Amino acid sequence: MIENQRSVVVVDYDLSWPATFEALRAPVWAAVRDIAVAVEHVGSTAVPGLAAKPIIDMDVVVASADRMPEAIQRLATLGYGHRGNLGIEDREAFKSPPELPAHHLYVCLQGSTALANHLALRDFLRSEPASVLQYSRIKQLLAARFPEDIDSYIAGKTDFILSVLRRMGLGDSELKTIGDANTLPPRL
Repeated sequence: MIENQRSVVVVDYDLSWPATFEALRAPVWAAVRDIAVAVEHVGSTAVPGLAAKPIIDMDVVVASADRMPEAIQRLATLGYGHRGNLGIEDREAFKSPPELPAHHLYVCLQGSTALANHLALRDFLRSEPASVLQYSRIKQLLAARFPEDIDSYIAGKTDFILSVLRRMGLGDSELKTIGDANTLPPRL
């Protein structure tokens, strides 16, 4: 488990990541299944063959904003600490329980730009092996250049991400929102 999730460590794809996701997903889904529509494995660990930070990303998808407070409450019973939206509209972030494998958990509104970003990037990369290699190389170079600067690492990936999202049909407004979010001032 990575202690400091602000450090940037990119490793080769690990075949155990899907099983780790499923183990993390099971109790989350049990807690929210009557108020959520899905729990999605997103981020780089959700793409076979993609180099990644060894941190699972999960999105709990809710159909309406009025479901978010209840989802936040229920996730708290599992030890997840609510951190707010961290500047991303229609997405709530959580600190994961320290005894679990490293992961990021979000509650996202169905149809939101935040969720579209995660799903479109994941789905594109799952279908484009050449892009997986290209993105892996970008991430490895950025991790070597910015090993203690997660914000510069994220900003460095933004052009690639936006080019993929443009190809996947996201509009200019959505792309601007995502680009702006990836270049926010440093997060605490």
